Amino acid sequence: MEQVTINLLNGLSYGMVLFLIASGMSVVMGAMNIINLAHGVLYMVGGYVGWTIAVKFGAPFALGLLTGGLAAGFTGLVIERGFLRHLYKQPNEQVLLSFGFVYILTNLSLWVWGGWPRMPFTAKVLSGSIEILGRAYPKARLAIILIGVILAIVLWWLQDKTRVGAMVRAGMDNKEMTMGLGINLERVFAVVFFVASFIAGLAGVLGAQLLGVYNALGLEILLLALIVIIVGGVGSVQGALLGGILIGVIDAFGRALFPKFAMFTMYFTMIIILLVRPSGLLGRRA
Repeated sequence: MEQVTINLLNGLSYGMVLFLIASGMSVVMGAMNIINLAHGVLYMVGGYVGWTIAVKFGAPFALGLLTGGLAAGFTGLVIERGFLRHLYKQPNEQVLLSFGFVYILTNLSLWVWGGWPRMPFTAKVLSGSIEILGRAYPKARLAIILIGVILAIVLWWLQDKTRVGAMVRAGMDNKEMTMGLGINLERVFAVVFFVASFIAGLAGVLGAQLLGVYNALGLEILLLALIVIIVGGVGSVQGALLGGILIGVIDAFGRALFPKFAMFTMYFTMIIILLVRPSGLLGRRA
């Protein structure tokens, strides 16, 4: 029983990181029809900046979390305002441009931080472990689950219960009609893109407690985010949450039960979802 509980908690903590990186990308794809493949590298930027503040400068972990999110947020805003907003309804150009930023930001990080990976880091209060069913379990993983749940509730409230969320949903359904009603979707979408990038940066710092930070992380986390979006569905915070938790738990139990085939479990899940429900578990049907 304790082994099942530990694997479940491992899956939930990993799944929450996947949810945070996928939620913003999913909403941007659904609301703005923008395929931003640079979203994964924004996660990496947040992780590096958070490490610099919290480890190199010795500042509180919370400050590293905030600055990592802001660094990714403003970087994403520059990409959207300067480039992507001019490529509406041009998916091929969006893919090429955003993927180009993956290489640009990866090489900039290599120049600034070097090629050595940064080891996992966390707040002093979250270092160590607590006992769960007679087993020691890291406090940092429990904190990730708690923060992920809080942010999921906040994002759900913003999406479904606020005026800005209603504007975003309206823009998802009919951008031209929404703009005809006098709503400045350009401004709304800029805010959405900033928030999505900010959350990616937060996820980068939180995820660094599990994975550390290294140069190849941008591409690796992008692939995982795309899997979560395919499983959960595009344009939905709830879909990203369900997809992230499902992939995280399946990966954790796969590593425990089928270590030789663990890397295939999430891809197998994605294939099954594509066959059964191509729009994702909670995605909108085309």
